[in-house]
Amino acid sequence: MSAPTSETSPLQVAATGHVALNVTDLARSVDFYSGIFGFDVLGRSDEPGREFAFLGRGAELILTLWQQSADEFPTAMAGLHHLAFNVPSISDVEAAQAFLRSRDVPLIYDEILAHMPGMTSGGIFFTDPDGIRIEICTAEGAQIHPTRDDGTPSCGFF
Repeated sequence: MSAPTSETSPLQVAATGHVALNVTDLARSVDFYSGIFGFDVLGRSDEPGREFAFLGRGAELILTLWQQSADEFPTAMAGLHHLAFNVPSISDVEAAQAFLRSRDVPLIYDEILAHMPGMTSGGIFFTDPDGIRIEICTAEGAQIHPTRDDGTPSCGFF
């Protein structure tokens, strides 16, 4: 059985919805994502064994957190590579960089990087409290920033 092509797939109308993450400490993760991204808590359960939170803006659900992990995110296993949040401009990336530094959030790279040589997109990279890699990026304006020395995508090999 072959996968449907984009011409025949009824899922052509599908778009990315919310992202769901497993976390080790719900309160810590809610504080992190709300504090960094300004998400509102749209729903939450602190019932033992059923801890979760729905985060978003207004009525838009963006991120769900599920406390059902015992260990930090295993980057060596198949699954999520990183979670990227788009911002409108390079000045927004610069503001995010300054904001993260003011909150003592360590960056994976110390500076804003263009995704690859010749590309206009780029951003910054950091991890959440469970080691999940996060990117704040923009499509334009990053060409004024450096790229990785080895020529690989800045968002690819951490």
